[in-house]
Amino acid sequence: MSVPDYMQCAEDHQTLLVVVQPVGVVSEENFFSIYRRICSVSQLSMRDSQRALFIRYRHHYPPENNEWGDFQTHRKVVGLITITDCFSARDWPQTFEKFHVQKEIYGSTLYDSRLFVFGLQGDVAEQQRPDVAFYPSYEDCSSVEKRIEDFIESLFIVLESKRLDRATDKSGDKIPLLCVPFEKKDFVGLDTDSRHYKKRCQGRMRKHVGDLCLQAGMLQDSLVHYHMSVELLRSVNDFLWLGAALEGLCSASVIYHYPGGTGGKAGSRRLQGSSLPAEAANRHRPGAQEVLIDPGALTTNGINPDTSTEIGRAKNCLSPEDIIDKYKEAISYYSKYKNAGVIELEACVKAVRVLAIQKRSMEASEFLQNAVYINLRQLSEEEKIQRYSILSELYELIGFHRKSAFFKRVAAMQCVAPSIAEPGWRACYKLLLETLPGYSLSLDPKDFSKGTHRGWAAVQMRLLHELVYASRRMGNPALSVRHLCFLLQTMLDFLSDQEKKDVTQSLESYTSKCPGTMEPITLPDGLTLPPVPFTKLPIVRCVKLLSLPTSLRPQKMKSLLGQSVSTKSPFIYSPIIAHNRGEERSKKIDFQWVQGDVCEVQLMVYNPMPFELRVENMGLLTSGVEFESLPAALSLPAESGLYPVTLVGVPQTTGTITVNGYRTTVFGVFSDCLLDNLPGIKTSGSTVEVIPALPRLQISTSLPRSAHSLQPSSGDEISTNVSVQLYNGETQPLIITLENIGTEPLEKLEVTSKILTTKEKLYGDFLSWKLEETLAQFPLQPGKVATFTISIKAKLDFSCQENLLQDLSDDGSSVSGFPLSSPFRQVVRPRMESRPSNAPEGSKTGDLSHLKTLEAILNFKYSGGPGHAEGYYRSLSLGLHVEVEPSVFFTRVSTLPATSTRQCHLLLDVFNSTEHELTISARNNEELTLHAGECQRMAIQVDKFNFESVPECPGEKGQFANPKQLEEERQEARGLEVNSRLDIRWRILFLASVDTHVSDSPNGHPSMLGSSIFTD
Repeated sequence: MSVPDYMQCAEDHQTLLVVVQPVGVVSEENFFSIYRRICSVSQLSMRDSQRALFIRYRHHYPPENNEWGDFQTHRKVVGLITITDCFSARDWPQTFEKFHVQKEIYGSTLYDSRLFVFGLQGDVAEQQRPDVAFYPSYEDCSSVEKRIEDFIESLFIVLESKRLDRATDKSGDKIPLLCVPFEKKDFVGLDTDSRHYKKRCQGRMRKHVGDLCLQAGMLQDSLVHYHMSVELLRSVNDFLWLGAALEGLCSASVIYHYPGGTGGKAGSRRLQGSSLPAEAANRHRPGAQEVLIDPGALTTNGINPDTSTEIGRAKNCLSPEDIIDKYKEAISYYSKYKNAGVIELEACVKAVRVLAIQKRSMEASEFLQNAVYINLRQLSEEEKIQRYSILSELYELIGFHRKSAFFKRVAAMQCVAPSIAEPGWRACYKLLLETLPGYSLSLDPKDFSKGTHRGWAAVQMRLLHELVYASRRMGNPALSVRHLCFLLQTMLDFLSDQEKKDVTQSLESYTSKCPGTMEPITLPDGLTLPPVPFTKLPIVRCVKLLSLPTSLRPQKMKSLLGQSVSTKSPFIYSPIIAHNRGEERSKKIDFQWVQGDVCEVQLMVYNPMPFELRVENMGLLTSGVEFESLPAALSLPAESGLYPVTLVGVPQTTGTITVNGYRTTVFGVFSDCLLDNLPGIKTSGSTVEVIPALPRLQISTSLPRSAHSLQPSSGDEISTNVSVQLYNGETQPLIITLENIGTEPLEKLEVTSKILTTKEKLYGDFLSWKLEETLAQFPLQPGKVATFTISIKAKLDFSCQENLLQDLSDDGSSVSGFPLSSPFRQVVRPRMESRPSNAPEGSKTGDLSHLKTLEAILNFKYSGGPGHAEGYYRSLSLGLHVEVEPSVFFTRVSTLPATSTRQCHLLLDVFNSTEHELTISARNNEELTLHAGECQRMAIQVDKFNFESVPECPGEKGQFANPKQLEEERQEARGLEVNSRLDIRWRILFLASVDTHVSDSPNGHPSMLGSSIFTD
């Protein structure tokens, strides 16, 4: 026997073998539709008997295996069912002749046969034949199962007659010697009258009768015959048949102990319609109480008609432990014969199935290891594939998963062996997929993102490479890309630098023809390969949602209570609400994004590759709000540290948006990476509210940007800083240009100013403006521009600046003067370059220590569009840095009588502390020209007046309780009165803007000047 049946199991010894084959040309679909119906009748309870008959169907069976039918009767083909198509009565004789030819192949062993004819109608079909059944079509054949039951009953009748005939053989000592095919030539010329020969014949016949009893459903009887056969054959050292007797004994015992079967089909061996409990089924098998041998059996051939003593002596069946021992013994006897390799292999397989039920995996592995090394004839490639596949299944059955995967992989490689003319790459790929669980591999990348790596990475990488190659040879590039992506994603930590380069080069080569996608791939057998996102190319360690820039952040208008009041609960605090919202707060962020504005998310990424990594089309994955992601491209250096990457997008609708992850294109593979699937990622939250659209205001000024960055104590951020340099007393306009660069109309605007803390005493309004004309242009449509002017007036007191006073004293002047204002400048220090070359050295007019600084913040609150209706606005801050230089000083003040007693002459020694030539004038007086650093006397005719008549500022008396403060307010009021009467102004001739910049007269403490013009 040369072809092993790897599906053999111990209970197959009680079955009758029936071959079902087509005759002539029959379509595969039609044949197997009938074959499946035939196979459904696999066991049948015999009428008027407690016994059942079990049938094993095969649609292909090697005739040479049939020659071993005497050795083990379950290998003998006892029934033949043929299926044929015949549509014409003219073809019927030829069809029937083919049926007879088919029977001759197994003719020596057949008990009965049947021919099923489909398509023939008429007189021929109406003829009643016991061995032929006619059906009009494959659909109209409802009686097939009934015909098979009748066929099985006929097989039982022949089987029972043969059993009785063998058991009651009356040929005296002439018991025939049963042989296997290779023994026939060895027994030529033997002494047939010797006692040794007779025992051999008796032992083999006992074993043969045991097989027939087992097939006939007489389990206890078969056990007795097997025991007697073992004793007889052991006495004559007939090891081959002794092994068969032991195997028969094991099979009968297995059937007794495990009525559910060992072939993996639970309950397949139970009687149909049986209602006995499991224990009863185990202890009372059908046929157990049958009479073993007919009373007329002869004793001369060694068969005793009284079997009661034999049953007691044999103890019926083996224990589960003894079954395995007897299997080992039987296999050891088989191994003595080179031609019994198939028998030995099948016995190993049967023992393994029994041990699998007994959960004795280690012993089962010993049997399988022995089966691996059994040397059969030169097997074909198909037989090798079958052998390795069955070994794999058996190892899987006993729980040796990695060993099972090993043999499955060997079978896969055998499918594409070089000796095969047409390699079966699809079969190879299918088998390789089945090896994955054994090597702790799955095709879902999520299984590799949790915990430590399982399995041998080197073996897993080899298997994945083989999957890639097999799928490519199958002509499925998308499958190759998917497996290569899986290899790179899950095995990245185990690849060497060179392997990383090789894999990525292969991947780029594949994706140039078939880009990798995020679509699941469904295989023909129904298996679905999930997408493989590249979450490690690059590795993301941190995700942070960024607030909008300070100038664009929306702010909620406060309610009448001064704060945003929640209407969700009337209670100030509820522990239930706080507990329920704990997780929500941990994910939701306390700032807002604005519909239609660009929003940013910062990622900290790392490139683990030993070469530069190019990432294309990197964008955000969001949900909850319609979102336009603006893709970015980046290039990360080899093995870079954490590298910040900012991804941007524009929310198109309002609501709550959740950033679920990001998408990339790396090596031609599109990936959607979800944050929930990223191990070890840090995030401060992924959900943010998107409010309705607001306008965007852009401010430009007539001043240059400043290098000074204002840092207000409130923590507000200044979007723009501008600077200017003024002379003390100078007033200059600041032109503000407002441009609506958004998509919503600008409807509301509020401008406020805040002077930062300064030690300097500031006189008058530092900043002033009027918005009426500007607001008249509102709403300001997108793209439109509006302007308004802010007046900047610097009035400081330089009289107490010691350095400057010392400079003037060095010039021989006595200082008793007051601050004068000076013009606004467009640059910080333009006067250093334009200083006159003949300026007195002692004046030191370029000394920066004489400068004083004023800083202020202009805040623009604006709103419009849908955001305004929801109560939101934006705030834009402009920082203003002003440097003030001293301008004009009065070094000496005196008076002279005038021609009128109502007037007097006021004499002022005026000093020009600037670097430019200027003119100074008073009311009704001619202009006086002063060069840089020059001091001249100026006479002004003024009316006398009484300071006591100067009215004080209304409402301020009760405001200051401090007398010192009251005195300061009184002095300021008198100074204003002096300024209004003198109206002293000056202008710098050198500057191009001379006509537009004039200063007010001295504004400050009038004590000395006032005493000179005071009169009773």
